[in-house]
Amino acid sequence: MTGGGSRTIREVDVVVSAPGRNYVTLRIETVGGLVGWGDATLNGRELAVASYLRDHLSALLLGKDSARIGDLWQYLYRGPYWRRGPVTMAAISAVDQALWDIQGKAAGMPVFQLLGGRARERLMAYPHASGHTVEDAVASISTKLEQGYAAVRVQASVPGLASTYGIHVGDEAYEPAHTDLPDEESWSTPLYLDFVPKLIAAVRDQLGYGFNLLHDGHHRLTPTEAAWLGKELEPYRMFWLEDVTPAEDQAAFSLIKAHTTTPLAVGEVFNSIWDCQQLITNRWIDYIRCATTHAGGITHMKRILDLADLYGVRSGCHGPSDVSPVGMAANIHLGFAIPNFGVQEFMGYPEETAEVFRASYRLVEGHLEIDEDVPGLGVEVDVEAAARFPYERKYLPVNRRLDGSMHDW
Repeated sequence: MTGGGSRTIREVDVVVSAPGRNYVTLRIETVGGLVGWGDATLNGRELAVASYLRDHLSALLLGKDSARIGDLWQYLYRGPYWRRGPVTMAAISAVDQALWDIQGKAAGMPVFQLLGGRARERLMAYPHASGHTVEDAVASISTKLEQGYAAVRVQASVPGLASTYGIHVGDEAYEPAHTDLPDEESWSTPLYLDFVPKLIAAVRDQLGYGFNLLHDGHHRLTPTEAAWLGKELEPYRMFWLEDVTPAEDQAAFSLIKAHTTTPLAVGEVFNSIWDCQQLITNRWIDYIRCATTHAGGITHMKRILDLADLYGVRSGCHGPSDVSPVGMAANIHLGFAIPNFGVQEFMGYPEETAEVFRASYRLVEGHLEIDEDVPGLGVEVDVEAAARFPYERKYLPVNRRLDGSMHDW
């Protein structure tokens, strides 16, 4: 499958930068001068993916035909003996995104047109609202609703815990990876389960039911605890309850789903269709949360979403600030093309990020819009600007129970 024309890959570069947070960006250039960009960011393990791309994949791509996207995906996935895993799949994702970007530019069309064309005019996005008290959280949601959002995720500090996942620090936006070594947070499931129904009840009592309300359990509960919480939240008509239990055991969701009608979402830590196959085909979840950056790129993410559509499962692609604007664009293009779009997480980005990544998609009154006349993924990267923001080691926190033992973060 070696190329010989203008679409032949002649150069592969990896750009590691930290404009507000760390990003790993792949640049692929063809003989004809077309440049494609891909996102390979893996929060807290960025350099592992950068090395995988530089030291193991780059040489394999040189001389290949960039138009053979599906075959190159299989070559990078099936070729090596060691498959899957977050590092490998993030690297493959970046290659795949860059190839789709090139394909769109060669055709003079946005990627969503290559995927079948526009299925909707805009994408419903959801931001994160949080507060150190219930009152602060309600006020935060109210602000988001005033900005035009139709869906909001809410988190609030759990009374009795020194820190709680998802809560902003001071006036800064929430960003969990911010220290040179991991923060150690404390956790109590009883305190959390006592508090969350009160939080959600207060939100609905004060703000009503005219918007979609989401909450993230962040893999903290057992299946039985998750089933109890889902049942408790049923009166409040949640849009979803996210990541209630560690996702390695897909069958655990059968117990949860059997005991609650609260919609369930999971998948942001998944990196292949096999991680969610049972969850989808058994209808144990309602939304699949994989990110295109971490689940094999557009090619593989499309397979996951097509499978999900057969079983009435909708998309809710992971969209934190550690998915770069390139990866976000890949999520967005898929969202516009697929029939089973649900919602797109959109945390936004630090101001510095816009100095490196120039994105053509835009947020308008809580919804994401995209142009018809921008080819490829619609994000360009300023490599010179990226050089002004060198990599800074940062870790996600770790989590310990009140007795000192480790717990899932």
